[in-house]
Amino acid sequence: MPHYKAPVEDMMFLLRDVFRVEDVFAELPEQQENDLETIGNILEEAGKFCSEILYPLNAVGDIEGCRLENGVVRTPQGFAEAWKAFSDAGWGGLSAPTDYGGQNLPRTVQILVDEMLSASNLSFGLFPGLTRGACEAIEAHASQNLKDTYLPNMISGVWTGAMALTEGNAGSDLGLLKTTAVPRSDGSWTVTGSKIFISSGDHDMAENVIHLVLARLPDAPAGTKGISLFLCPKVLVNADGSLGAQNAISVGALEHKMGIHAQPTCVMNYDGCQGWMVGEPNRGLAAMFTMMNAERLFVGVQGLGVADASGQTALAYARERLQGRADDRSGVVPIIAHADVRRMLLSMQSFIEAARAMAVYTALEMDREKFHPDDAVRQRAGENVALLTPVIKAALTDFGFEAAVAGQQVLGGHGYIREWGQEQYVRDARIAMIYEGTNGIQAQDLVIRKLSLADGQPVRAYFAQIHQTLASAAMDSYAAALAEPLRAALDLLEGVTARLVSGDLASADDRNAAAVDYLRLFALVSFGWMWLRMVLACAAPGKTLPEPRVRHKRAAATFFMQRVLPQAAALTQQIGAGAGSIMALPDEMF
Repeated sequence: MPHYKAPVEDMMFLLRDVFRVEDVFAELPEQQENDLETIGNILEEAGKFCSEILYPLNAVGDIEGCRLENGVVRTPQGFAEAWKAFSDAGWGGLSAPTDYGGQNLPRTVQILVDEMLSASNLSFGLFPGLTRGACEAIEAHASQNLKDTYLPNMISGVWTGAMALTEGNAGSDLGLLKTTAVPRSDGSWTVTGSKIFISSGDHDMAENVIHLVLARLPDAPAGTKGISLFLCPKVLVNADGSLGAQNAISVGALEHKMGIHAQPTCVMNYDGCQGWMVGEPNRGLAAMFTMMNAERLFVGVQGLGVADASGQTALAYARERLQGRADDRSGVVPIIAHADVRRMLLSMQSFIEAARAMAVYTALEMDREKFHPDDAVRQRAGENVALLTPVIKAALTDFGFEAAVAGQQVLGGHGYIREWGQEQYVRDARIAMIYEGTNGIQAQDLVIRKLSLADGQPVRAYFAQIHQTLASAAMDSYAAALAEPLRAALDLLEGVTARLVSGDLASADDRNAAAVDYLRLFALVSFGWMWLRMVLACAAPGKTLPEPRVRHKRAAATFFMQRVLPQAAALTQQIGAGAGSIMALPDEMF
């Protein structure tokens, strides 16, 4: 039967051998004490918590779901106890500032724990993930009084957070939102409106839920330039920090969803509730993007986590299930002996391990952006994170969903029934491609905004890093052979990038038509880069990875370069076709 084991060995290989994080942290004054032994112990303990406490609740939560009783959301059996254990152990404050009770650990550690949470119980993992995002927005933009009042209890898990953006008529285009905020005489605001799709909007696991709500002031300009951000607690907080009266916030309904059944996705009503502005008037969207950009990286890791959980189940089943005969074996064999099953397993593994490396690479850039003492280094890292945010969000969830489906397919009929959990992974993984900005919007953000960011310097610098690794590969015969298909794919990527930025595909229609294919091409080249770095790390002096794992890395890298990366040629051809065939048909003829 299925079971989840946190891939700590592979995580430590990335931290120790591929990215040499101790050298990176040595440049960051606040992170110099975080050695690999400490990080390894943290990941081991997080893995135990996820496999022993959260994973057993995953199927239970999916079957039972959340329910709305007398205006209060009830979470599935065991969730409240798991939240208390999670909070008591300090897991919610890993990367939070020490000034408010956090541990100030690097994002690199946080993102690996996020993967474990997502793999073992995606519905549960959203509670701390959303709370952390809300804390980061408050820390970056709120007044000192709001920080002092709310952050300690949110970081400790006594209270949780939620963000309220979407309305029935305003989804991706937030400029259409109608929620209003009117000033009160005491400096607070009266917030009135209704929001939909609010994850963790209400529940019975914490004493309070702190909502960050987008709303318009009475004299606000139209569109996105007229949006402000407000902190609206479910329960008002007294001057001494104790809880006071219930705020005028209520749950209108729970959404009935395809997946993540144990996560309360709420219709929230703000019926003249009291709120406090976060940041400046009419600058709320900028403040909210502090939370949204962090959440987009978190969502990408959700796709990775679910893919890994599905992959572990598929591998276990393929080793046990006897069926058919292989040409070179006598008698009935496990299905892992069959080429098509191996193809599916390697497709999953070649994505999972490269995606994890991409997540670590991006998290290290986030740590440089936050902690490095050199302003220029921080700026370059921030631009790189901005470039990669839509790629991480969209690619890891697109490929993650494909991996979950492949894992289900390995099990055949057993993948379609509830017993093995694969059908839940498929249902749960699907939402990650939609929320926090659909993947099509992420692709448009990459092509239309991020390629031209800082006059194109970030994307040129990113490609230069890949070229540098390709040059290094010439010194290792195994890596050199793998470098050739990557070099060819990078040439294609650089070519279409130039055409989209200032060439014959630079029109709005052509860029929009190319966006999804371009993001996938960008991701494939990035995954290939990660595989080349992993193969080089396997051959480096002082490597610590056991020889069987080295053989696995090399085999998975070869599979990726020969069987997955060739998609780059077709994607390049699709991009080159332009928007003509897409835009040719009049609307009324569809």
